[in-house]
Amino acid sequence: MVAKILICDDEPDIVRLIARYAEREGYEVTQASDGREAIELCREKDYDLVIMDVMMPDTDGFTACKKIHESKDIPVLMLSARGTEYDKLFGFEVGIDDYVTKPFSPKELMARAKVIIRRHQGSPAVKEQRLVCGGIELDPLGHEVYVDGQKTELTAKEYGILLYLMQNKGIVLSRDKILDKVWGYDYFGDDRTVDWQIKLLRNKLGRYRDAIHTIRGAGYKFENET
Repeated sequence: MVAKILICDDEPDIVRLIARYAEREGYEVTQASDGREAIELCREKDYDLVIMDVMMPDTDGFTACKKIHESKDIPVLMLSARGTEYDKLFGFEVGIDDYVTKPFSPKELMARAKVIIRRHQGSPAVKEQRLVCGGIELDPLGHEVYVDGQKTELTAKEYGILLYLMQNKGIVLSRDKILDKVWGYDYFGDDRTVDWQIKLLRNKLGRYRDAIHTIRGAGYKFENET
């Protein structure tokens, strides 16, 4: 099945450049010029990936990403001329899958896109029992997390990290292992991405934030003694 990509940017030259490389890879490409158009297209049709710029008139990329994820689980690769830690953290918080800073290499962009699409298309159905540790309860079948009985909304990456940590309670997991498991074995981005996602995840665990231990020089370990 041919993968479908939606490219959204208010710079026509950027859209054409990405579209040319995407079509060379055999993807079916749809183009949009702003966030509002991207939202409408995603409501009408399913895509395997949205490649979208942050700074656009009318509706920015972060807002568009949140709106898209309200109704559909479509991975988003965000483009931006800004590469600060805050921008990346905010992007991951609204649910993006990857963040690429402009100017970028079209070949690298396509490599990242390929990893995201393959991972999303090949995600197996999870058939596991609920994981409970202290006041944290994770339901793999429902893809839901509860903290002290209250449902907590996590992004796909936050959920994936928490699931992996809870499945390996008491075991130190390196950043590379977490990247391999949650992002895919051939992810070649910055391993600090894990640190950013852990920071966001801890904030959502409330009084259980310290259940995720930082093991300096080694990685992270889940161990809730509360």
